[in-house]
Amino acid sequence: MNGPTSTPAHQPAEPGRGTGPGAARARALRAARQALRVLAVELGTPTEPGTPLFGSVQNPWLRRLPYVVAFVFAVSLLPSGINVLGNDYGVNGGLAGALSTAQTVPLLLAVTRPLQAWWVIFAADVVGALVLTGVDGVAGRAWPWPPTAIVGYLALMLALSLRERRRTLIAVWLTTGVTGILSEMSTPDGSQSTWVLLFVLSGVVLMMGATLRERGDAQRKLIEQETISEAERARRTLLEERTRIARELHDVVAHHMSVITVQADSAPYRIGGLPQEAQEEFGSIAATARESLAEMRRLLGVLRSEETERQGGPEKAPQPGTGMLPKLVEGTVRAGVPVELVLPEDPVALEPAVDLSAYRIVQEALANVVRHAPGARTRVSVTTAADGSRLTVLVVNSAPPAPSAPLETTGTGHGLIGMRERVRLVDGTLDTGPLPDGGFRVAAQLPLTPPPTAAAAPLPAKDSGSA
Repeated sequence: MNGPTSTPAHQPAEPGRGTGPGAARARALRAARQALRVLAVELGTPTEPGTPLFGSVQNPWLRRLPYVVAFVFAVSLLPSGINVLGNDYGVNGGLAGALSTAQTVPLLLAVTRPLQAWWVIFAADVVGALVLTGVDGVAGRAWPWPPTAIVGYLALMLALSLRERRRTLIAVWLTTGVTGILSEMSTPDGSQSTWVLLFVLSGVVLMMGATLRERGDAQRKLIEQETISEAERARRTLLEERTRIARELHDVVAHHMSVITVQADSAPYRIGGLPQEAQEEFGSIAATARESLAEMRRLLGVLRSEETERQGGPEKAPQPGTGMLPKLVEGTVRAGVPVELVLPEDPVALEPAVDLSAYRIVQEALANVVRHAPGARTRVSVTTAADGSRLTVLVVNSAPPAPSAPLETTGTGHGLIGMRERVRLVDGTLDTGPLPDGGFRVAAQLPLTPPPTAAAAPLPAKDSGSA
């Protein structure tokens, strides 16, 4: 039998799991390698390379602004840098020109590729600092970053902050700071250190630019969301109006189906001597009409509004028509809107769909007058064409009286959408718009005999399902 095994006391611990100095050093090295890996990824992955700053702005002058600013900095810093390096620091003329060119010309690249421009300018600044350590004119002057290099670097930081993500900006800022700290090891005697100044100023510029960029991104997303919401609201409004029209038309169509059923059922009793085949045919017609009527009632149950559901059943009030316009106008007058009503002298027999559409158009137009132009004088005219082919519904209101203010400054859009759907239902036309005097006009042309297929137009199968 084997005895229990035990780990020898002298067995070394696994690397990275002990508590001694070696384990702590290993953990520190792993953390440093991970930080350098993240730093390299952030500094080597630009955001939207090639896309100009302000490229999505609508104003053409604002789109050109980054190019103008970059050009101004480049043409002003290039001769200034050559003069400072050559005259103040005593750098050879050719070397001073090369360094100044590498430190300023890439600012033109910063408009479209700021991170790549940073690599070039940062490397040129580091090389310039190394060159200045070997010249005699550095004593008593700024080092490692001359004044022109600081100005150009801050301009680059602004372009960088307007494009790159926050982690990349932090990596750039830390790289700038670490480079400044390392420069302290070889500071020339008598020079004035500027790495702390550049480190602080670059951090401030990066923070301000990133804040402005993030705020602009948030505003753009908000505008996009509002646009999407507006489109969804318009679609929902259209579906609600189509559903409401379909509910109202149910009574009209159900009446005709009920008449067909009664006539088909009573035909054998009203007409004597019908053959057996004809009686069976009338019975089949009556059965089909009953099934259709039952299907329409089920459809109405799907389309009925929340208010109707709370009442416990479908609407039982008859659908209105042009004969009820005087009562509608009377109620509007009591609301404080002076309305004049003009109706045909001789009664006109209208199709139910046309009669209902004409009433609803007048109702919506008067409701808009009450909401948006209270107290405005309004004229409602319902006339027929000379050839008896079309019905004209005209609602015109003047500008509201001066002391009055609109009850609503913005609308839901249901009124005009409902008018358009009702006119399209009977294959008519609608013309709406403001008048020169500040009033508003609604003119609808409705055929007295709508086409047979018009009744199915406002509520396609897919819309009724989505409503």
